[in-house]
Amino acid sequence: MSGAAAPEPFDAVDVIRAKRDGGAVPEDALRWMIDAYTRGYVMDAQMSAFTMAVLLNGMSRDEIRVMTDAMIASGERMSFDGLGKTTVDKHSTGGVGDKITLPLAPLVAAFGVAVPQLSGRGLGHTGGTLDKLESIPGWRAALSNDELHAQLRDVGAVICAAGSGLAPADKRLYALRDVTGTVEAIPLIASSIMSKKIAEGTAALVLDVKFGSGAFMQDIDRARELARTMVGLGTDSGVATTALLTDMNTPLGLAIGNANEVRESVEVLAGGGPADVVELTVALAREMLALAGQPDADVEAAMRDGRAMDVWRAMIRAQDGDPDAALPTPRETHTVTAPRGGTVIRMEALPFGIAAWRLGAGRARAEDAVIHAAGIDLHVKPGDIVAEGAPVFTLSADDPARFARALEAIEGAWDIGDDAPAASSLVRERITADSI
Repeated sequence: MSGAAAPEPFDAVDVIRAKRDGGAVPEDALRWMIDAYTRGYVMDAQMSAFTMAVLLNGMSRDEIRVMTDAMIASGERMSFDGLGKTTVDKHSTGGVGDKITLPLAPLVAAFGVAVPQLSGRGLGHTGGTLDKLESIPGWRAALSNDELHAQLRDVGAVICAAGSGLAPADKRLYALRDVTGTVEAIPLIASSIMSKKIAEGTAALVLDVKFGSGAFMQDIDRARELARTMVGLGTDSGVATTALLTDMNTPLGLAIGNANEVRESVEVLAGGGPADVVELTVALAREMLALAGQPDADVEAAMRDGRAMDVWRAMIRAQDGDPDAALPTPRETHTVTAPRGGTVIRMEALPFGIAAWRLGAGRARAEDAVIHAAGIDLHVKPGDIVAEGAPVFTLSADDPARFARALEAIEGAWDIGDDAPAASSLVRERITADSI
């Protein structure tokens, strides 16, 4: 006859009450709460109450560190100690037209640094890096740990799907937050992102924290708070971490979609591409290489002389993709032209992201497929002069019936005027461990 199960050391209700009443949760109780929820002892209803208390009352830096560490401890922790290269990763909070990972990973790897970029798929108006790369014929996102290590050693850059063993507590918490109105809680956002990034095993991390119309955090002050929280978490966990606050009020680059964003990324690697994509790619590369001990690296030269492109091609081939294959093209297009001449003064990111989603470039549910050829190509950006009747943007889809709803999303989201908009910097702030 087996003995009774050992009693639990804490009570979930006591943990909930402590946070509900604005107090701090003791470290051992908080670790237990995350572990007990992961193994199913703490119920969804109880964790929902706890996350709402966190949303309303916040958490101290130490509490967030403990919760993040407990989420890391719920699964495996990768290590690149035997690689013989410095590892540095980048994470973006997402936006519209944000394809920066694609040119950035091979660019940084061109300097002998290993870039283990574990990425995800898109949901809603923000695109997924893996969805973009799956536009390339043959390319595969799933790699074993042995394949990942070998590619980092031989090529230097990997962009692949994260394994299910990394921070499984986060997977449960993320799904719960999505249906309980607690997605916006900064301690929960920060611990969700950083638990996976720290478990990934990188030695250094650069965060691209976006604000504005097309960003997860529309308000710059909340984006700054999130950035500072995540830099603190990385620092407290021994991961050298910096963050850039970047503007996502206007779509990034000229391409919004999947296959068209791959084309634009290749243009950047070839030394061309839109100025804003180049600017952010270079800024993030400099941050990553500085953390890797190469603060004086000439990243623009690596794009001009073909080194970054060589790594891109090797990275795609290593994951069974054909870098020379034709990318998907749409069956149908619809071009919107300027109703008058003047200067483009506004293009709001969020409506354009929603429009691309409605064209088929994104998904409403995790199990939905994306249409790789669908999306939007901008012909002008704010500050550009356009003539009456000239193309402003082109919608692409496989089904022309999708155009009407996409156009509804964009209606009123762009303007042409007489005066140029005030210039603003894409990279607004830099946040380091010393500045928090």
